[in-house]
Amino acid sequence: MSTKKRLGNWLIIAGLAVTIAGCKDLKLVTKTENTYTPANYQGSQQDTLNSAKTHWNEFFKDPYLISLVDTALKNNQELNIMMQEITIAKAEVRAKKGEFLPSANLQVGAGVDKVGRYTRNGALEANNQIAPGKEFPEPMSDMIVGVNASWEIDIWRKLRNSRDAAANRYLASVEGKNFMVTRLVSEIANSYYELVALDNKLEILNQTIEIQSNALQIVKMQKVAGMVSELAVKKFEAEVLKNQSHMYYIRQSIIEAENKINFLVGRFPQPVQRNSKNFTDLVPDTIYSGIPSQLLQNRPDIRKAELELVATKFDLKAARADFYPSLRLTAGAGFNAFNVQYFIKAPQSLIYNIAGDLVAPLINRNAIKAKYFSANAKQIQAAYNYEKTILNGYIEVTNTLSMISNLKKSYDLKTQQVQALTQSITISTNLFSNARADYMEVLMTQRDAVESKFELIEMKQQQLSSWISMYQALGGGWK
Repeated sequence: MSTKKRLGNWLIIAGLAVTIAGCKDLKLVTKTENTYTPANYQGSQQDTLNSAKTHWNEFFKDPYLISLVDTALKNNQELNIMMQEITIAKAEVRAKKGEFLPSANLQVGAGVDKVGRYTRNGALEANNQIAPGKEFPEPMSDMIVGVNASWEIDIWRKLRNSRDAAANRYLASVEGKNFMVTRLVSEIANSYYELVALDNKLEILNQTIEIQSNALQIVKMQKVAGMVSELAVKKFEAEVLKNQSHMYYIRQSIIEAENKINFLVGRFPQPVQRNSKNFTDLVPDTIYSGIPSQLLQNRPDIRKAELELVATKFDLKAARADFYPSLRLTAGAGFNAFNVQYFIKAPQSLIYNIAGDLVAPLINRNAIKAKYFSANAKQIQAAYNYEKTILNGYIEVTNTLSMISNLKKSYDLKTQQVQALTQSITISTNLFSNARADYMEVLMTQRDAVESKFELIEMKQQQLSSWISMYQALGGGWK
């Protein structure tokens, strides 16, 4: 073996040794995700029954609400945009799969070449012949038909790790869509009951205006009889006008609530069908929280965070493989001639090649190191994000459980308050008619009654909202 060949071999071996040894100097900060969850939710008993497993069209009973959710899942623009994100992620997986498979290309080409007489090639053509009695044609055409193939051997699983990272990101995008579905179902349900609550407020206000208008007539009659002054008349009249003005505010709120729902279901403004009767009598079904560990399977945002963490682990492995040598095989075969008739003459017109390249980074590997450390930081970041998402899910369920319990107790007391104030309206009106109560007592009683009824409706809306939020917090609504 010549000295030149020996030197070349030693350089190759030294380069590979430096590359592999250099990886040992890379110190990483490691982070193992903590998936611990308590045995049960704070303030609740351990029970494996979980309402998240209930399909949304069984969880909700109102047929108008079910119809709205069903339409939204088909037409909501934001959800359809997310579906395209899933398609993009799926295409990325397909692209990554193709990178570690052999590729082949068909080559067909033709051209014409005229060289100068007093050039090296021109002089050679002039002094030689293709065959006895046949000179080189001028200009000379060139035609080629062949197949070229290349294949990077995935020795260190770099390409397959990149494929697996893309596959997990695709699955994460699916979970992202599922999480969007849970939020969409919850938002439509909350908006629907907000609209129903506004209808009930408007009805209460109309009833109150009617009562106050009747009281105003009584006050006017008493003024004529000299029992009260003009001040009492104006006070009652102002109260009626105030409530009539507030009525238009509620009507505007109803229009905005309807159009919010219309936007979510992907349609232009139109009346929203709903059932507004007996709103305050609605009692949400019992909701079962299950155990905290079930959140890891039921909540799409937790599943998404987990898959993104797995993807970053594959990214880190792929980034580490950049320090190692890569082996690429190339080959090609075909026919090449300056005339079509010579294509069939083999092996004279047959061409082929085969080669293998072993390439390893040797000097100035800062870019590779930066990519490696970046992948490591992203993996640690994803681990913390996964833990944060689990913690957030547990706290959301705990808070909502407490809210459901406290709202029920508060609603029972508020109902008693409304009943007492409703009775006091009749009592104060009768006393005032018999001159045994001041007109301000009547006004204040009516005002307190209206406010308490509004508060009762708002509390019922909060009850339903917490019931819906609990369903979402448990991971229901996307299956």
